[in-house]
Amino acid sequence: MDLPWQWPGTLGLQSQCPTCTNVRRVLVHPEPREPERSRKERRASALSVGPVVAMTLAGSRRSRKLRSSCTALASPTRTVNPGTGEWVVPEDFPKPKGIEETANYVEAKALSEKLKALNGQAKAKTVVVIGGGLSGLACGKYLSDAGHKAVVLEARDVLGGKVSAWQDEDGDWIETGLHIFFGAYPNMMNLFSELEIEDRLQWKRHQMTFAMQELPGEFTTFEFPGWPAPLNMAAAILLNQRMLSPVEKLQTGPPLLPMLIEGQSFIDAQDESSVTEFCRKYGMPERIIEEVFIPMAKALDFIDPDKLSMTVVLTAMNRFINETDGSQTAFLDGNQPDRLCKPMKEHIEARGGEVRLGAIVEEIVLETNETTAVRHLRLRGGEILQADEYVSALPVDVFKRLIPAAWSTMPFFRQLDNLEGIPVINIHLWFDRKLKNIDALCFSRSPLLSVYADMSTCCKEYHDSERSMLELVFAPCAAIAGSSVNWIAKSDEEIVEATMKELERLFPTEIGENLPDGARLRKSRVVKVPRSVYAAVPGRNKFRPSQATPISNFTLAGDWTSQKFLGSMEGAVLAGKLAAQVVAEGAIGKAHQVKTVPDFIQEEPAKAPVGLHGSTAVVFGGGAELKEQHLEELQKQDPAALQD
Repeated sequence: MDLPWQWPGTLGLQSQCPTCTNVRRVLVHPEPREPERSRKERRASALSVGPVVAMTLAGSRRSRKLRSSCTALASPTRTVNPGTGEWVVPEDFPKPKGIEETANYVEAKALSEKLKALNGQAKAKTVVVIGGGLSGLACGKYLSDAGHKAVVLEARDVLGGKVSAWQDEDGDWIETGLHIFFGAYPNMMNLFSELEIEDRLQWKRHQMTFAMQELPGEFTTFEFPGWPAPLNMAAAILLNQRMLSPVEKLQTGPPLLPMLIEGQSFIDAQDESSVTEFCRKYGMPERIIEEVFIPMAKALDFIDPDKLSMTVVLTAMNRFINETDGSQTAFLDGNQPDRLCKPMKEHIEARGGEVRLGAIVEEIVLETNETTAVRHLRLRGGEILQADEYVSALPVDVFKRLIPAAWSTMPFFRQLDNLEGIPVINIHLWFDRKLKNIDALCFSRSPLLSVYADMSTCCKEYHDSERSMLELVFAPCAAIAGSSVNWIAKSDEEIVEATMKELERLFPTEIGENLPDGARLRKSRVVKVPRSVYAAVPGRNKFRPSQATPISNFTLAGDWTSQKFLGSMEGAVLAGKLAAQVVAEGAIGKAHQVKTVPDFIQEEPAKAPVGLHGSTAVVFGGGAELKEQHLEELQKQDPAALQD
């Protein structure tokens, strides 16, 4: 029978109807373009189809082909299972059962319960938390659970920090980054459970998907069967026949055995080596670097493997190998400020705390003739804010600009000179039709692009059954990350042009100016973060400070502080939680040890704080669509970010 649909711009593909089991090889002709409909009309259309699809798939644990008549339903969003090439209907999966059984999840839950148990054991303190990103909000949340009044200050008009988002003039959400949740995020998973918002996570099929550069338009996957770890990872690697040869797979295993045998001590010891150095030292073939570690390095820290610490990769691999559901991914069902940050804010406020927007800290004022205690904070506009305790949850580059002169001589704070944020760019591309899309995160394996997702398929709030919106991470962006071009200094037009050329190379049958019926770009947005997560180049872990500091009433949070996970959403939540523990247990008289500073960090003459100048997102470590004012303020505050 004739097929009532096709992939626009795709010729001679084996095609399967999304509403029946008929498969045949067809010469597909482009569909005539329908008149553009408004966002409201498209969503109404999607909602009219949604209940039918939902009922058809009710109770299914895997995506299935719909086995009804070809004409029974309007075509739902069409996706492909990259592992089989079959048409499927997008489907979210239940929360993986094994997540709550891991030792890391149990440990995270125990810390949450420990903090709750402290409620009422000491006089409630007022604690000011500087920074309304995930780490600051998590700190405020857990301080509230412990019975203290948290006052969270955010300089911008939106919460979230590196996960912030805002709407453009069309009502489309612009995100600072493409943020994916892993099963190996125990503190984040506990947080979702405690806030009773677990239903906001859209869990995807347990597979890792890679674009095939040598076979443009095709994908390959590592499929994780429902076996316990580490057998599921072994099966995923062995059963994939498209990326690595049997010999290369055998060469990959032995170098990882010390990680499995020695554990964290071996992982930590590799911080002095780059990924490339480690691979060559242990005899891994070069194709492992090209095929696996380049996309992994850029996904984890936006850095090429010859610049990235091997500790970062081993930390992630250790979790993925040892936790059955560690590498399974989930998307948030909408924008981060509303769907994640707002519940944290409401949790804090419901327990007597406060979350303030537009509160810019100008100065950390110390007690007279003392370096060991904070007297108060001075906000922009002159307001004085006094509390019992203070926590900085600022990005490291921003915090360094506020360090008081009396602290700047101290080795504990001087070591921070060795830490800096890595630049990254997040790109949104809206097309005039639905591309061949996958309901999952994809590793692009491109020199310029890290990972991407079709958010019109993966995210409920951004759903569009007719047109695709790709969100792509553009990395590396600067010399520190391995790029020969400082893309932060380039125009949006240049970045979009470079991105489109890469997409044309990866998907030549769908995207390209020379394709008469190819997908056309309707709109683009480029979000630049001049200083994102700390640059995890070799040798930096030793400079990551503890949450406890030499200052009696001052604590640090932020994913760049010392904790066992990466600079990530999970690391940010854990660091905020650990900072709350330092304050809450300090209130009952239990002191926390300050991490030892490397011996070669010596005291030096004091230097006055540089301060924060300006009011745009880039001044406070956030991301933005860089306009003239952003560039002017960035040039004044961080000229190195714009230098070629």
